Amino acid sequence: MPESPPASPAAAPAPSDASRERIVAAATALFADHGYDGTSTRRIAAEAGLNMATVAYHVGGKPDLYREVMLRAHLAEQRVLADALQTFRTLAPTDPAAAVTGLVDRYLDFCLDQPHIPALWMRRWLADAAEFADLEASYVRPLIDSVRDTVGEALAALPDRSAAPADVEMTVWTVLWSTHGFCRSAVRAEVPRFRAHLRALVLRDLGLGTPAPNDPGHG
Repeated sequence: MPESPPASPAAAPAPSDASRERIVAAATALFADHGYDGTSTRRIAAEAGLNMATVAYHVGGKPDLYREVMLRAHLAEQRVLADALQTFRTLAPTDPAAAVTGLVDRYLDFCLDQPHIPALWMRRWLADAAEFADLEASYVRPLIDSVRDTVGEALAALPDRSAAPADVEMTVWTVLWSTHGFCRSAVRAEVPRFRAHLRALVLRDLGLGTPAPNDPGHG
């Protein structure tokens, strides 16, 4: 029986696609480290190893490139939160504390794995790229609302919720602000300690008790 021909290798990306990805990667790193206002198109081109005309051809101007970078950051965050919230919904009816801490862990791990995303948003909180005022309403607000609504509905469905309702939205914002600030600090040795602190803070805010003393969080 004749041997099957070897599988063809995956096609290499077209040169135009590869150049575009190099530009976006360079811009992402520079916008995260120096902000939109502190980054020039010339510097992006130099970092990507391309000339200014090539950058303009593939992505347009710096505003177009910034919107592309922020869109990609948003879509990555949207994907991980959609999956994390689905896991939360499954677990919350039987173990709400574990569901909440799992959600917190998932978001912290995402930010640790993708440090440019917290950096990009923290730059905006410091008044960077002020001309793009629509991004918070388009990207941040829907994600905050989805987490708030999902967690709030799960808490409301629990029996014996006689205490005053938690301010779920402020708890979500607190996780966002704290996690972004911590990840930007790059104190990796303190990750388990910060994770345990964040878990305890959220459980306390939501009226779900506190983690066991021997549960400091993973990695």
